[in-house]
Amino acid sequence: MTPTLYLTRNGLLEPLGQSQVLAYLRGLSRDYRITLITYEKDEDRADAARMAAMRAECDRLGIRWLPQRFRPRPRVIAPALSMLRMVWLVQREVRGQGARLIHARSYIPAAVAMLVSRMTGVPFIFDMRALWPEELITAGRLRRGSLLHRAIVAAERACLRRAGAVVSLTHAAVDHLNRVYPDDMAGQRVAVIPTCADLERFVPGAQKPPLRVIGCLGTVLSGWFRLDWLSSFLSIAAARDPQAVFELTTRDDPARLRVALDPDGRLGERLRIAPSAPEDVHRVLQGQIASVMFFTDGLSKLGSSPTRMAEILGCGLPVVANDGVGDVAHIVRDYRVGVLAQSPDPQAMSSAWSDLMTLLEDPELPSRCRAAAEEVFSLETGTAAYAQLYRQLTDGDG
Repeated sequence: MTPTLYLTRNGLLEPLGQSQVLAYLRGLSRDYRITLITYEKDEDRADAARMAAMRAECDRLGIRWLPQRFRPRPRVIAPALSMLRMVWLVQREVRGQGARLIHARSYIPAAVAMLVSRMTGVPFIFDMRALWPEELITAGRLRRGSLLHRAIVAAERACLRRAGAVVSLTHAAVDHLNRVYPDDMAGQRVAVIPTCADLERFVPGAQKPPLRVIGCLGTVLSGWFRLDWLSSFLSIAAARDPQAVFELTTRDDPARLRVALDPDGRLGERLRIAPSAPEDVHRVLQGQIASVMFFTDGLSKLGSSPTRMAEILGCGLPVVANDGVGDVAHIVRDYRVGVLAQSPDPQAMSSAWSDLMTLLEDPELPSRCRAAAEEVFSLETGTAAYAQLYRQLTDGDG
């Protein structure tokens, strides 16, 4: 089996680590001897039972897991120090394990992989996930034109140019990169692999939900979720349907979120905010009739493929979303699996609610959502696409 190294700053115990790292590695580990380096948050590391269970799962799959501690502060300094240690760690593992490929998930791991690749000659995959510099600017964490911004963009261009392959979540992001970096992208091997879901687990529920539950899955306090849109939608939905219940499944601070979305307490017990273990998310979705996802648009979101969309559609539910986010609107329109709100204005949200109610009357909707998930977001298809890149880079094919 070909030894490979997978590097990510996400934690394996986080929902994304479960759905977008381990899910793929389960399939890839059949043909590759994988060393996995992740960065776990303190609250997850403190859960000894879950850490032990994940260790056992990795052992069962033949994955050599090296969990590191995630240190978010001090800002700027912590990632820089993390990068230095990461370079040392990755170089040690590449040389010690004889890795023939480094799979780097997102920008900081890719920059590390590029440095180690130049020292060792081992090729790397720049798995972009999103247009990170633009996301940082939108979230107010980076100023365009600043020294740090210029450094990140320079690293982005270097990784695009030197990677053995580039993986993008969306066609929209690839089009953008080809426009702004034509020289760096020239001749590059590029694969579009959207965030996939385990569609053996994310399936429609056996029974129709007894309540009219409108869901929202994942973080909404990230800086790029449109809280004002969500608040407007919940207000309109609550007024239009007195029986509707709103369920936010998130690890965000519930008190802070409730103040932001329901400052007057009008929704009361109709607004439920609670986290879910990753292994239970599909059951949460199966108890809902639709799910809401409003993200900031513009350059920052051209590269976004929300994981939640794959999971929601897999469970046969439509989405209520907005335009300008990766390929989301294209999928919603082409497959007729949701509603696109035009603005947070009450009239626009009222129209979106009416469109959703009409859509939910379509008896073919659940099967259409499921079919779209299978065609666009299949884990098997995504794993096969990664496996093809692994073969090309380790066997010299293409």
